[in-house]
Amino acid sequence: MTEARAEARTERGESRFAEGFALFAECLLTGVWIAVASLPLVTYPAAFAAGARHLGRRLAHERGGLREFTADFRVAVRRGWLVGLAGWAALAAVWVDVQAVRSGLPGGPFVGAVGVTALIGAAVAGLRAAAAWRPGASWRSLLAQAGRRTVLDPAGSFLIVGGLAVVVCSAWFSAPLAVAVLGAVAAAAVAVEERYRRR
Repeated sequence: MTEARAEARTERGESRFAEGFALFAECLLTGVWIAVASLPLVTYPAAFAAGARHLGRRLAHERGGLREFTADFRVAVRRGWLVGLAGWAALAAVWVDVQAVRSGLPGGPFVGAVGVTALIGAAVAGLRAAAAWRPGASWRSLLAQAGRRTVLDPAGSFLIVGGLAVVVCSAWFSAPLAVAVLGAVAAAAVAVEERYRRR
């Protein structure tokens, strides 16, 4: 597949640098699309799934744009909003754990650390599931398989955690920058899933 991409690049006359810069720009644009599609708050899994599909098409040199992103989002959000709701519930549970740590309850630091670690693992599994999403796929089975891959492929999981850390740091530095970086996180999840598939 790498040779096919190189041949396609050569036929179009693009240099490796030009293709890489175009992909970077596409990631930034996709981040904006993901952020806008995530505004209802429970639609973020569907937004990431549509963004990952868009970037996958871009990497395969297939036609795709906002229209295809929107179509994928509409299909993914049918059950994806339940996943988003579950994610917010998990975040609320971890917030309660952190409050227990701050109040000085016995065993609080351990419970807080477990809660935060579980939340990070759930976020990674959710991103991996979104990157593997295809129309007609069941979110439940995608999440179960992504949970296994999260544990079995720690290197890939740490790459996604690094991407999430970049988003958090970008948001701390400048909120508009974090919006664009969301596309880079989707691209990282796509790359990690492709790497795992080829092993």
